[in-house]
Amino acid sequence: MKRNSLINRIIRARWAYLFIAPAVLHFLVFNVYPIVSTVYLSFMRFNLQGNTFVGLQNYQIAMSDPIFWKSMANTALYAMVVVPVGIGIALFLSTLIFPLRASAQNFYKGAFYLPGIVSAVVVSMIWLWMFDSTHGLLNYLLSTVGLGPVTWLGESRTALPSLMFMAVAGGGGSAIILYLAAMGGIPPTLYEAARLDGASRWAEFRRITLPLLKPTTLYLAVMGTIGSFQVFTSIYMMTRGGPNYSTSTIVFSIYQTAFEFLKLGRASAMALILAVIIITISAIQFKWLGQEVEY
Repeated sequence: MKRNSLINRIIRARWAYLFIAPAVLHFLVFNVYPIVSTVYLSFMRFNLQGNTFVGLQNYQIAMSDPIFWKSMANTALYAMVVVPVGIGIALFLSTLIFPLRASAQNFYKGAFYLPGIVSAVVVSMIWLWMFDSTHGLLNYLLSTVGLGPVTWLGESRTALPSLMFMAVAGGGGSAIILYLAAMGGIPPTLYEAARLDGASRWAEFRRITLPLLKPTTLYLAVMGTIGSFQVFTSIYMMTRGGPNYSTSTIVFSIYQTAFEFLKLGRASAMALILAVIIITISAIQFKWLGQEVEY
């Protein structure tokens, strides 16, 4: 009886299932299947003639590879600099923009957001010219004050900081828009009550604005960390991991292992290790910033 009732409900809702079928199929093919395949390949030695089960050998090789740990250290340093500095700059700029009239806010929103919709390949090509040691804009500016030239991407000590600077300089548009939207949702009565109590502007920001922006800050921190740990395009286009692996990140290392060295099993193991690290860091961020805010 229950089975017939379930079948009848499915028949009545057949159009609903038909409409959601493309999205479900897309999710299964392009999300679930690659994840399952990655887990499977991480226990295999890939070969076009047939895979061989090797157990945890791929994980052991990856964990004992100094290049893997060098790439992981570069990625961690990149994330630790780019994410907090980017959030801090976005918060500072949002605080300056928010008191302006609506038309001025819209202008600055567009000005800061537009660079974010440009293709990462195009952005990388532009910055390659700016970092050029002979004809680049940055070295030209240094020459006007009697400094330089600097081989920005050709030396180990400057290559990764140059990529960090590039990421911070052009990646804050969406964060500014989110912060401005969150600031607009804070009730003005809270600030009025604080002013009646004699609170300064800094006290208002520290005691009202900053705590009530925690959900937005959490979102930006989590998404920024995930994006930083997955940085690839700028590395591939600008440095190819050099010089001396100083800009090799974990995703670029996975790409090289899989598609240049054709060691798909080891690359899959590295990808799963990266996934565990990202999940762990995200859980810590939720624990630290995830308190509910009510107002």
